[in-house]
Amino acid sequence: MRILITGAAGQIGGALVGLKDQKVFKGIEIVGFKKDSLDITRIEMIDNALNMIHPNLIVNAAAYTSVDTAEQVPEQAFLINRDGPAYLAAACAKRHIWLVHISTNYVFNGKATQPYCPSNTVSPLSVYGASKEAGENAVRNALANHIILRTAWVYDAYGDNFMNTMLRIAKERTEVRVIADQYGTPTTAIDVAFTIMAIVHAQINHTHFAPGTYHYTNEGKTTWYGFAQAIFDRAEKFCWRRPKIQPITTLDYLTPAKRPLYSVLKTSPEIDVLPNVPNRSWQLALDEVFTERMGNKGDF
Repeated sequence: MRILITGAAGQIGGALVGLKDQKVFKGIEIVGFKKDSLDITRIEMIDNALNMIHPNLIVNAAAYTSVDTAEQVPEQAFLINRDGPAYLAAACAKRHIWLVHISTNYVFNGKATQPYCPSNTVSPLSVYGASKEAGENAVRNALANHIILRTAWVYDAYGDNFMNTMLRIAKERTEVRVIADQYGTPTTAIDVAFTIMAIVHAQINHTHFAPGTYHYTNEGKTTWYGFAQAIFDRAEKFCWRRPKIQPITTLDYLTPAKRPLYSVLKTSPEIDVLPNVPNRSWQLALDEVFTERMGNKGDF
């Protein structure tokens, strides 16, 4: 089976491309496209890539992810997060192939007190969340053979993400203020990638996933403050200066985009039982990513 990855320069897309030599996914050929080679908002580029590669399945890891900037340029967020997936889904429908589309916990409003299931009602608070909801609906409306995978608080060792922002700030300041009343689950890009590949592998072995919407994150929950504490706990082991961390509320740090106070996702049971899905705590996953970061950028 050959799968095409869009957004190969991003965290999840890059992690997926990095799995191409994994023996556990033998029989799957992975072809990644960055935006300059495949812009999902341009139908002709989609058609050219699909006619050249002839994939059996597409994973859409391309997205507009700047949550606050989206408030100023909603047309750009909707172009990439709604129209792009719609074009991909239409191209897949024409060729009778599957599409795995990655979405977000920010489609929820955060008023829940228990982890969200896929069946819970969505009600995004931000332009980013609304654009991702619109993308989900575009995929559902255009393509029967789709899987929408929602995840949350994604990070890796190299990208523009919370972990690396905290480490950069720690190098520049002696004190950092971090929000302590927004709850979610930090999730590593590599674990999301393994989960997607496990889904693809199930398709190859004819243990077909039903089309629909699923959730996956690492296990557990924390706040951004708790996440920052865990990051600096690990940094200290490498003799890195630990800044003072001051917990603040969402109201203390107003941003252009509203964020859900509680956006913990419940991993779907259908995913939990798949071979090679990383069912581990966010703390253990952070250990691995932090070690990778230190091994490649020891001075942060």
